[in-house]
Amino acid sequence: MNGLQGCRAHPEWCVGLLILTTVISFGTAMGVSALVFNGIFEFPGADPAVPLFGFIFLVALGIDYNIFLMTRVREESLIHGTRRGVLRGLSVTGGVITSAGLVLAATFAALSVLPILFLVQLAFIVAFGVLLDTFVVRTLLVPALAYDIGPKIWWPSKLAKMPDAERGTR
Repeated sequence: MNGLQGCRAHPEWCVGLLILTTVISFGTAMGVSALVFNGIFEFPGADPAVPLFGFIFLVALGIDYNIFLMTRVREESLIHGTRRGVLRGLSVTGGVITSAGLVLAATFAALSVLPILFLVQLAFIVAFGVLLDTFVVRTLLVPALAYDIGPKIWWPSKLAKMPDAERGTR
């Protein structure tokens, strides 16, 4: 199964959007973590591997959630059109993404009680990043951008050339 199944035939808009939102999510999590570690907790420094592990966890999660969301959006778009498909896809996958994000964030937050600085930092980065990804990026940013771009998000596939008005409204 292709990793970006929701973006079949290599639609550049869709792939670019998903990569951009994943990078934004990771960058925001790292920036907020740096502010918290230096300004609030006043940690003496960070292990050089912390950003790498944070990147691995957050990018893997972001791509996974993107695939899950956009595959469903594409399925719904084939029937209802892109804009309505975005709304329907989000309503169907939103609960699953939210509950999975909460469980994963809580799991990583549990690592913060261990007296190992590396694990505390990793726990905060991943827990915050997962919550940000779950409640802002996948539920607001990605659907809003896909809705705003409309059928062009599927370019160069045939789905991009078919106006929303030509599809049924089952």
